[in-house]
Amino acid sequence: MRFAVLALACVTLFAADDDWSRWRGPNDDGVARGDAPLEFSQTKNLAWKTKIPGRGHSSPVIWGDKIFLTTAIPTLGDTYEPALRKEHRFVVMCLDRNTGKVLWERTAKTAAPPEAHQIPYGSYASNTPVTDGKRVYAFLESRGIFVYDLNGVLQWQKDFPPLHKRGEFGEGTPTMLDGNTLYLKFDQEQNSYLLALDKNTGKELWRVERDEPSSWSAPLMVTYKGQKQLIVAGTKVRSYDPATGKLIWQCAGLGLNSIPNPVSADGIAYVMTGFQNPNMFAVRIDREGDLTGTDAVLWSTNRGTPYNPSPVLQNDILYFVNDTAMLSVFKASTGEAYYKQQRLPNPYSLKSSPVAVNGKLYMATEQGDVVVVKMGPKFEVLAINSMGDEMFIATPAVAGGSMYLRGRSTLYCIRQKQ
Repeated sequence: MRFAVLALACVTLFAADDDWSRWRGPNDDGVARGDAPLEFSQTKNLAWKTKIPGRGHSSPVIWGDKIFLTTAIPTLGDTYEPALRKEHRFVVMCLDRNTGKVLWERTAKTAAPPEAHQIPYGSYASNTPVTDGKRVYAFLESRGIFVYDLNGVLQWQKDFPPLHKRGEFGEGTPTMLDGNTLYLKFDQEQNSYLLALDKNTGKELWRVERDEPSSWSAPLMVTYKGQKQLIVAGTKVRSYDPATGKLIWQCAGLGLNSIPNPVSADGIAYVMTGFQNPNMFAVRIDREGDLTGTDAVLWSTNRGTPYNPSPVLQNDILYFVNDTAMLSVFKASTGEAYYKQQRLPNPYSLKSSPVAVNGKLYMATEQGDVVVVKMGPKFEVLAINSMGDEMFIATPAVAGGSMYLRGRSTLYCIRQKQ
């Protein structure tokens, strides 16, 4: 009887629709299914914690009872401290979702990166992988892409030439997968391009050049009126036919260093940048050609836009928080502000992106607190959860009633204790 109860609990915990298989969750909008604890700490609602060797700011992805993430481990030790241009092992890890036990660890490549990364926010393992439940696809940009089955057996790999990012800020563009195709963005200081690969073999399907400098946001797949578009942000936002790479439309108006991911709903894409010439705008996607300065641009703002964190979009409400922890909430379709640049309770800073869970917006800060705000048009802080002497750069993942937080050298599982 006891075994049956435990088995039933595991089946409930790992429901088939409860995975977090990609960078911004099941629908690419930062919104999780199910729930997660409102309050937690190092001693409250902490199911387990596991040390992760080396340094990596990629977010975990989840399928079934497995968690996947990447890290870069200096060959002279497993320290989190930066080891710029030193030889590293670039590692893909798999953990048991229920216990945190490391199930397997694979060294994809051993190499000395030719460029540095930003300190303290960068790492040599900042690209979040993606999984389709059969394989995990670890895109390491200059180091290549490495594809494993869920038991850690290498299926295929593909090398790419070194990138040259702006100011040696480092790499970190997430992996995009849709159907049988991987979409990989290589925006850099020269020779930028977008690549489509067959996910089963790594065969190149198409490649298009991009007149863009360095950017880090991932491509976004959108289906509207039965047609798919691949939306890619840079200093311009462009839409491509995902089958051929042909340009459908483009719209200028973004600043440098595109990092926040686009989001989309109801035929409108929302794009933003927060570096030089910051801007955010909403653009209709049912058009063709150059949309710059046309009525396809529904609204825009250059106040309070995030440099790093990606937005959350749910029920026609757009949530975005900038790097100095000021939260804005807009009616997405009109640009009406419910509130603007509302400062969180303490002088926080953020690099990770917020996630939405059952009416609650979670923001993991550099100072080690996870602030929870009520979603909706009125600002209300529900909880401030301290994880002690920790620092969060990676974005949380949420699945099966649990939240997974990646700190400096530790992966935490937050789960309601019964």
